[in-house]
Amino acid sequence: MSLPAETITLPLSWLLLFFALFASLLALAARSFLSTPQPSASTPGPYSGLAALDHTADTRSLFHTWDPRLKVLSLLLYCFFVVSLSSLLFASAAVLIALAAVIIAGIPAQAVLRRMTAMAGFLGMFLVVMPLTVPVQEGDTLIRFTHLPFFTFNVRGILTALAIITKAAAISLMMGPLVNTSPFPITVRALSSLGVSQKICQMLLLTHRYIYVFQHEINRMQTAMRARGFMMRSNLSTIRTIGNFLGMLFVRSFERTERVYDAMLCRGFTGAFPSHESFHARGKDWIISASWIILGAVLFILDRYWYTG
Repeated sequence: MSLPAETITLPLSWLLLFFALFASLLALAARSFLSTPQPSASTPGPYSGLAALDHTADTRSLFHTWDPRLKVLSLLLYCFFVVSLSSLLFASAAVLIALAAVIIAGIPAQAVLRRMTAMAGFLGMFLVVMPLTVPVQEGDTLIRFTHLPFFTFNVRGILTALAIITKAAAISLMMGPLVNTSPFPITVRALSSLGVSQKICQMLLLTHRYIYVFQHEINRMQTAMRARGFMMRSNLSTIRTIGNFLGMLFVRSFERTERVYDAMLCRGFTGAFPSHESFHARGKDWIISASWIILGAVLFILDRYWYTG
């Protein structure tokens, strides 16, 4: 095995400082996520879970007037280009582009922050795992700590983890202009027009519609449990109560789906939802789509052939 080009030895206090900073950032992200106000399921607001999917669809911007079919296709292709990036430099450029798109689309900062903090815990683990698990290659720089010679950080692993986190942030930000700028049924209709299976589209529509109903059912059952004096504890009684809660929720959900399906059949459902939406792509829409695809291709080409030499 080739030896690394350089090994840096740091005091153990630096490692403790790193973990303390990492834990503080995770705690701050969790606090920000949990402190965001969430309306009840009975009166869903613009930031209550999936209710935020199309809460800005009634505003006006470049993304709102864009043909939904071309918007979905071109932005997904752009995201594929972003996923293919390997350098931190161009992944950071993709984040800046995504932030500009979010501002143009008029997505509220609160919704963006909540989406990003929801990913913080999962993505943050890359900074811990990858520096310790990336195989050592020739030219790598290793960081060791005094009194812990077996505990070695690979700087290349840190940079790789940062690149992954940055690309994930860029794609997450782009989901706002993609999904939030059109009513969700129209977005699903655009997917169907692009060849996505009708069954998948129907599952998306029904999930988006009835997740609120089931959320309201959960809130009602929790209110009933609290009214009867239930409190969460670490004992068998609590585990038994939660098991009964989940079982009743499953039974009620199954019964509701049967009633909904019977109601759909009574109203003439034949396997496809009727739609009166018609899409008309204008020259402006084609230009915007081509611009996003070219932008993604430029980032990919520069990342592959210019930056890497």
